[in-house]
Amino acid sequence: MHGQVSNDTPVGVPADLMWDVYRGFELGRLVDKIAADVLGRVEFLEGDGGVGSIVKFTSAAEPGSGYMKEIFTKIDDENRVKETEVIEGGYKALGFDVVRIRLEILEKDSESCIVRSSIEYEGDDKLADVVSRVSVKPLEIMAEIVGKHLSENKSTL
Repeated sequence: MHGQVSNDTPVGVPADLMWDVYRGFELGRLVDKIAADVLGRVEFLEGDGGVGSIVKFTSAAEPGSGYMKEIFTKIDDENRVKETEVIEGGYKALGFDVVRIRLEILEKDSESCIVRSSIEYEGDDKLADVVSRVSVKPLEIMAEIVGKHLSENKSTL
């Protein structure tokens, strides 16, 4: 079984500014600074924010047990695409073999963009009952919070 869930979140900041935050560790730093109580905490375990870097996200909604580790597998500055793969916890702990997260920043106009958040999953057919739990809602909330922060503080990250 495989599938994907996706959502487009409009954001009132330029695509380049949003990408500067999303492309590496800055996204985790900003989430920790402005949304840890809503989304959770981010720890940087390995790397410099480039491909091969590993982060651990601990959910605010499920303290204690709700965590996942991700490895950055793709950072495409030209197309503003970042992909990660969950290597431990999260949806992987529910039994999925592969869980990929794709974040894409699409330019809408010179002052706004769209954050396209997708989760792709693969696993055994017996996971059919669990598929409904796969959601991009936290990624949508993150885009909204980060976008609002950047809109209000365009000169500072």
